[in-house]
Amino acid sequence: MAPTIELHDVDVQSFLAVLDTCEGDVFLVTREGDHLNLKSKLCQLVGLTKLIEGGKITNAYIVCQKPEDETKLFRFNLLGDMGDAKVEKEEDKK
Repeated sequence: MAPTIELHDVDVQSFLAVLDTCEGDVFLVTREGDHLNLKSKLCQLVGLTKLIEGGKITNAYIVCQKPEDETKLFRFNLLGDMGDAKVEKEEDKK
């Protein structure tokens, strides 16, 4: 697997939108060593709720299976670049 990306103060909704565009498995690694596959919606719910404070991810590591996904998430983390990802607004869901 590719090297890790450390996340700090990431907007969760935007992060999940970018995550949905990833092609390979993406793992959230906690400081305790838990590995949660974020391509699974259940793991997103379980894992992210433990790490979220005030709507932001406080501190976590990401490990990507594919280098392209690592590049995508690195650009998002560093520059806020969402690429092709779109955040779905509440009014769009109705």
